[in-house]
Amino acid sequence: MAHKGTCLLLRAARHVFRHPCRSPRVLISRRALPQTTQHIYSLGAPPLTWTSTSVRHAASLTSGQSSFSIRTHTCGELRSSHAGEEVTLCGWVQYLRQDLFVILRDFSGLVQVIIPQDEAKHELKKTFCGLSVESVIMVKGRVKLRPAGQENKNMSTGEIEVCAESLEVLNTCRKLPFEIKDFVKKSEALRMEYRYLDLRSSQMQYNLRLRSRLVMKMREYLCNVHGFVDVETPTLFKRTPGGAKEFVVPSGEAGKFYCLPQSPQQFKQLLMVAGLDRYFQLARCYRDEGSKPDRQPEFTQVDIEMSFAEQAGIRALIEGLLQYSWPEDKELLSVPFPCMTYEEAMRDYGVDKPDTRFGMKLVDVTKAFQDAQIEFIREAIVQPGGCVQAICVSEGAKHLKGKDVEALKQAARTQFNQEVSSVLVRADGSLKSPLGRLMSDTARQQLLQTTQANTGDLLLIAAGPEERVRPVLGKLRLQSADLLEGYGVPLRDPSVFHFLWVVDFPLFLPKEDDPGQLESAHHPFTAPVPEDVHLLYTQPSKVRGQHYDLVLNGCEIGGGSIRIHNSGQQLYVLENILKEDPSLLTHLLEALDSGAPPHGGIALGLDRLVSIIVGAPSIRDVIAFPKSFRGYDLMSHAPDFVSLEELKPYHISVVWPNADSREDKQP
Repeated sequence: MAHKGTCLLLRAARHVFRHPCRSPRVLISRRALPQTTQHIYSLGAPPLTWTSTSVRHAASLTSGQSSFSIRTHTCGELRSSHAGEEVTLCGWVQYLRQDLFVILRDFSGLVQVIIPQDEAKHELKKTFCGLSVESVIMVKGRVKLRPAGQENKNMSTGEIEVCAESLEVLNTCRKLPFEIKDFVKKSEALRMEYRYLDLRSSQMQYNLRLRSRLVMKMREYLCNVHGFVDVETPTLFKRTPGGAKEFVVPSGEAGKFYCLPQSPQQFKQLLMVAGLDRYFQLARCYRDEGSKPDRQPEFTQVDIEMSFAEQAGIRALIEGLLQYSWPEDKELLSVPFPCMTYEEAMRDYGVDKPDTRFGMKLVDVTKAFQDAQIEFIREAIVQPGGCVQAICVSEGAKHLKGKDVEALKQAARTQFNQEVSSVLVRADGSLKSPLGRLMSDTARQQLLQTTQANTGDLLLIAAGPEERVRPVLGKLRLQSADLLEGYGVPLRDPSVFHFLWVVDFPLFLPKEDDPGQLESAHHPFTAPVPEDVHLLYTQPSKVRGQHYDLVLNGCEIGGGSIRIHNSGQQLYVLENILKEDPSLLTHLLEALDSGAPPHGGIALGLDRLVSIIVGAPSIRDVIAFPKSFRGYDLMSHAPDFVSLEELKPYHISVVWPNADSREDKQP
């Protein structure tokens, strides 16, 4: 029992001194075992015994980043206050300079190690001088202040240096494919092929360590502050109706396969039926999305579900979670986050995840063209839902070149099959555009007033059905911002974080390949807004869902909903509206019919969230071992071929798409 008590105590003692200690001290926090945990342990479980031996054993352990290590300090922690101390450092050789000193690196930073020059330590100097860059060494020496005027303000340890007294070469290093220096440019393919080297960089170290701290704070907030239970759900599951393409895993039974879960959606709902009340996990999710940019076939989400909760409560929980776990070196978050409806987002920004760091909103200019004798505009206006809309690119005429404007128009044609007209506002207020010549003075003035366009601005105008025009201009708004920033015009500050809730999504949308059929806008388990339940059985396309997305700087970082907890309603949605086979979800339907409580939840995309926080250009920069753009592991060369012999137990044979040899199909 004493051994078990010790283990529990060590796991509970979270608040230890952060700075590395030479003396054997450890701080046992009074919050080590929260009241909620004590209460849970008291329910029918044998009482925990905290022995004095257990406490003494825990207190005898050192804490900090050098505990349980052969080093006494990390390289980056040494300061002027350490002058005169003997230290043992371990790390990688970053630089060897003129046989005078070595720059030693570990995860915490750099430190200068002075090579002894006296004849008595000739062998030690010889060993130092024979080192290769990136060799792993252990140095023992004494810290001293650098001579006046030789301090290096670019190094956190720039006030001191370590006079080496002994050196042990722990490992040598071959010639590497690239230098481990932040200023050295490397292709992403090369970085991923040698990921274990790329991870040595200070930026990647920072990214992964910030991610770790963020996750630990999230766990603390959810479990210790709000009583959530961390539950692991299965990785091997079965095919789920709708959603993305799934990865298939063979079983030992002929013709039967598992699927890797796209998310733990069904399991977390089943946990609510089971009475767990509050669930979360850092869930691994799998989606075979092919070559979509900046996506990963396997990713991590902060998965949350609550019983007896409403939308407002879940949104407030997430705001508190992010505020509590937000990195200390970033600007403070203010809550509550702004909120807009799906209709407002599409009306003003043309997308359902608007970047609100800059303006350039969509404007309806139909009235300005109401009497214009422009044939294609008149044809567009008379269509059902027809309109004319515009965006005003501030100083677009001043900064963008003709080829840029043409590229915007071409993007509208190729991506949306939509023509877009450009209008440049001259200094005298006249319009440089074929449209300007076909408009009356009154119409031109009305157009400028409605769009609030000034001299040097660029107007992009599209006419057609509202549901097509809005997405076109929403896309061009973002592309225009990219172009302007490429010319040095600051629009979107990456150090500013604009959170936004988007609510009241349609519950169903027309399928792209079959507009006559509906599909879930979120997933098939989202509940309708109570006021729209009656429309579910008459006009399902008009039903709003209790779905909410969390947007950060124009990227969706989370999505959730209140779920359908009535078995009959869920069966109707699957069978009558989505035309899905309900037999695939028999277990869930039976669970909902077994006293399911009202429940809802959300999932935050951890990879995306961290990448925005650290300003990474891709989510691959915040994942230790990501896949490439095409889903390959360039380091281990996965996926790989499996021999016919190895496939036999799974009753699988490969049918090649053509007669090419197997070697030609290597990824």
